[in-house]
Amino acid sequence: MNISKGALYLIPVPISADGVNTIPQATRDAVAPLQIFIAERGKTARMWLKQIVPGIDMAALQILELDKHKPQEGLNGFLQQALGGKSIGLMSEAGCPGVADPGAEVVRLAHQLGITVIPLVGPSSILLALMASGLTGQKFFFHGYLPANKQDLKQLLKQLEGKAIREKCTQIFIETPYRNNQVFEAAMEVLSSDVRLVIAKDLSGSEQWIGSKAVKDWKKMTPPELYKTPAVFLIGAN
Repeated sequence: MNISKGALYLIPVPISADGVNTIPQATRDAVAPLQIFIAERGKTARMWLKQIVPGIDMAALQILELDKHKPQEGLNGFLQQALGGKSIGLMSEAGCPGVADPGAEVVRLAHQLGITVIPLVGPSSILLALMASGLTGQKFFFHGYLPANKQDLKQLLKQLEGKAIREKCTQIFIETPYRNNQVFEAAMEVLSSDVRLVIAKDLSGSEQWIGSKAVKDWKKMTPPELYKTPAVFLIGAN
């Protein structure tokens, strides 16, 4: 007997602690019948599932934890149930699965196994920041995290500036929240005065704030407080 395969649903989760309202009803409805989930941390996945689908039977759920350092380990086993006809949900720690997220490996394998992949609508800090930046959205590049070493960071920031100007291409990156202030300080030291730097912090959260200014204008004001607050940085031609 042929058994039709289940699907892999890509489930966005809020990008701020109080942002559950950013998850559309259609996404919630798609999540409600699922009982198998792949996530980086089971604890986080359960927390969001309780909020996204109030009343969900937590005892009936199976949550498979993905090792972000070795994302390929166990993946075949994780997706076997989809091959047997059961649909599975893939969740990120925050935002959209597969975008700056180890879940991309799960999606790749699903395609290789012929499992239908269904992306659901939800918040992406990268796209929200780009939308609000005033910089070009026709051509942009996301770099993930920049180097922690200060000299390497400064060197790369200067390279991103050059690329933004030469190619008219918005450069986007993120940082561990406790290092945000150091990144801002390095940017003020090395970026040209007319280059535009955009900072979008706590997007969709209660402390959301977006600043879009030339470097020379940033230097005239009190530096923004970014410590321990999720933020997205963008560099572009002014």
